[in-house]
Amino acid sequence: MKNDLLTGSMVNVFSSVSAILVGLLVGFLILLVSNASQAMGGFWAIFSSGFSSKREMGQVLYFATPIIMTGLSVGFSSRTGLFNIGASGQFIMGAYAAVLVGVKCGFLPGHIHWMTALLAAMLAGALWGAIPGIFKAFFNVNEVIACIMMNYVGMYLVNFLITKTIFDSLKNQSLRVADGANLPRMGMDHIFREGYNVSSANSGIFLAIISAVLIYVILEKTSFGYELKACGFNREAARYAGINERRSIITSMFISGAMAGLGGALLYLAGSGKGITVVDVLAPEGFNGIAVALLGLNHPLGIIFSGLFVAYLNVGGFNMQLYDFAPQVIEIIIAVIIYFSAFALLVKGFFSSLKNYRGQTGSPSGRECKENDLKRRQGAACT
Repeated sequence: MKNDLLTGSMVNVFSSVSAILVGLLVGFLILLVSNASQAMGGFWAIFSSGFSSKREMGQVLYFATPIIMTGLSVGFSSRTGLFNIGASGQFIMGAYAAVLVGVKCGFLPGHIHWMTALLAAMLAGALWGAIPGIFKAFFNVNEVIACIMMNYVGMYLVNFLITKTIFDSLKNQSLRVADGANLPRMGMDHIFREGYNVSSANSGIFLAIISAVLIYVILEKTSFGYELKACGFNREAARYAGINERRSIITSMFISGAMAGLGGALLYLAGSGKGITVVDVLAPEGFNGIAVALLGLNHPLGIIFSGLFVAYLNVGGFNMQLYDFAPQVIEIIIAVIIYFSAFALLVKGFFSSLKNYRGQTGSPSGRECKENDLKRRQGAACT
């Protein structure tokens, strides 16, 4: 059993690494075709930029925080048999709720203010995620279709609400939140800085890690998580065992939405001055969460490391401009990694099938066992 677990872990690591390597290879080929003379320098910038200074290291943590949360959103739903492709809509709904509280509730005390904003974001994202869950549970509507629709509804709804409530017409974005609504820095502004150039790192990364650990405990250490996973594996069997499948589906999407909504709050309450821009574009953090979840194989702890990796690539993309490359090359690399993450799952399935085949050919079948037993009995009778 221990050897089986070790082999499974090695296959999981290999499948994720293979997806990353293929994505990086494609990215290097794009750089080579675009500008061969600068390709090596630009490619090296991807790997070295994240560690080039303390500030850049802080920026990696800042960019990793929201995509870890959306990765947890996608990963949690996948572990319970659902595909939450609506993390983008839940993310922006949570972001709006957090910014709204941050702007309008300046009368709240400091710690109460940002905590209230986080709770509002989780509630908004959870409710937005529960809607596709309700359609799935009661009307058997495919959650992928419902989530895609909710993404666009959420985007347009937030744009409308911002212009009516917290709009900064000069910057075409939401108003700046009150200082008390920003997350505590916990000394990270003194650690991750270069002179007067301070990173946006804050306590949000710790909240993301705590959320991952909490999701792991729920899924692996509680009967509640067992019921959610059982319903995802086989709804009919779960129903036969007395599990309320409708409640499980809605609860799973509710929790997934809460994680994505919290990610939106952690991005816009970081004290970086970033506001929600009024544009007809879906939040990319939601779709990056899919790549993070796939690379982490939907495991909460693996999602932490894959989120840090994707954020590291994004930071490297900004410095590629020094070599006359557009930072969008990183988006292409991430997109390729998403596609080949599915290939990683195929690799994992291939090794599992190969292992099962070797186990079957290495041991006698049931029929052979019966024939051998019959021969032994006949030999004993003759003697």
